[in-house]
Amino acid sequence: MSTLFIRGGTVVNADRAFRADVITQDGKITAVGENLSAPAGATVVDAGGQYVMPGGIDPHTHMQLPFMGTVTMDDFFTGTAAGMAGGNTTIIDFVIPNPQQSLIEAYQTWRGWAEKSASDYTFHVAITWWSEQVRQEMGTLVQDEGVNSFKHFMAYKNAIMCDDETLVNSFKRSLELGAMPTVHAENGELVYLLQQTVADMGITGPEGHPLSRPPMVEGEAANRAIAIADVLNVPIYVVHVSCIESAEAIARARARGQRVYGEVLAGHLVIDDSVYRDPDFAFAAGHVMSPPFRPKGNQEFLWRGLQAGSLHTTATDHCTFCAAQKAAGKDNFAKIPNGCGGVEERLAVIWDAGVNTGRLTPSEFVAITSANTAKLFNIYPQKGSVSVGADADLVVWDPEGTKTLSVKTQFSKGDFNIFEGRTVRGIPSHTVSQGKLVFVQGDLRAERGVGRYVKRPAFSANFHATQLRAQALQPTAVAR
Repeated sequence: MSTLFIRGGTVVNADRAFRADVITQDGKITAVGENLSAPAGATVVDAGGQYVMPGGIDPHTHMQLPFMGTVTMDDFFTGTAAGMAGGNTTIIDFVIPNPQQSLIEAYQTWRGWAEKSASDYTFHVAITWWSEQVRQEMGTLVQDEGVNSFKHFMAYKNAIMCDDETLVNSFKRSLELGAMPTVHAENGELVYLLQQTVADMGITGPEGHPLSRPPMVEGEAANRAIAIADVLNVPIYVVHVSCIESAEAIARARARGQRVYGEVLAGHLVIDDSVYRDPDFAFAAGHVMSPPFRPKGNQEFLWRGLQAGSLHTTATDHCTFCAAQKAAGKDNFAKIPNGCGGVEERLAVIWDAGVNTGRLTPSEFVAITSANTAKLFNIYPQKGSVSVGADADLVVWDPEGTKTLSVKTQFSKGDFNIFEGRTVRGIPSHTVSQGKLVFVQGDLRAERGVGRYVKRPAFSANFHATQLRAQALQPTAVAR
């Protein structure tokens, strides 16, 4: 294994920032301190004037996902490689069994697909039906496979939608196992009804998509899932919070002491629903994802949630479909495959719109892009920390570097970029994965199949560990 000496940078962790050199050896960080000497034969990276941060962890991606009759453009190699180009070193993807399919069978299928990953990866497993078999297999996944989170789709009626009975059973089982339930919060019955209502009004284009999934549809589902979790006394993690209604539901629950955690997508922080009214079908359809992009006023509320600590992580829901795939919904917006990219752009977009504007400090940036995810899913400080003994997954960040984001220069295999034309200041100069330089000044050196599956231990069934995490996620003094 190679030895790296990262010299002269400012190390930024979620709790503080300080000048330090970093040495990595055999895939681990072996020293962090000032005025260190370079080991013999080490590769030297000059980080003068730059930040050295934990590699990004994207807690919500869909690589190689079969969905709505097609499969996403990015597989586990191209998707994780693109992530590395943006400073990302770990993804948490989703195993999504078909209704009535064995969870273990689906999990083994996804593990097989992921063997080509360039970066480390791990999985949430979706609960799409309920039986005694599902209950038992959840136990096997937690105890034998290191899965400590289960996903519940409250949308997609007649496909993978969970009813309340399934939510209650799965949440209760998660508590027994020391696992975290997560939810896609949209009321699937209302979406199904509104899709028909909007179509009956003669609206068939992408502009119908947000009309069929208004903010209150998300807010209702978030409130319902939070209430079920409250009754059962189980923590809950709400994915891709996009609007004031669901963000407020989380903030209210946390204010009364409930363990609720919220995730925000980079796209929802900077893009609004005007994109769906663009006359170019390919452009408008390229933005179709669920929940949809919202009216502009929601963006500042999401930023405030990240600042206040009521929202905790940032993700992408990276799920790339090309124009030909999106065209399946040319005459019916409900048939446009849902999904957008972003794994490559997330860190730069959030730094530029967050740190450069004064909304976030560098340490808060690290918290919401890596450390909080590592804490919530029990892989901290192995991931999400620049500290001795942690995995040598790092990004050297040039705060003055600039780039114009574009489909023409992205590494992702999608043919559309939701951040097209956005110029960002603050980009990775180097990405380090498992102690190896995998991205150097625009040169992507990703290797197929070297990514490792990361087991995530269960929490104690009474969630004392969750209480510790809740405390760990409270705002701390941060370096500015």
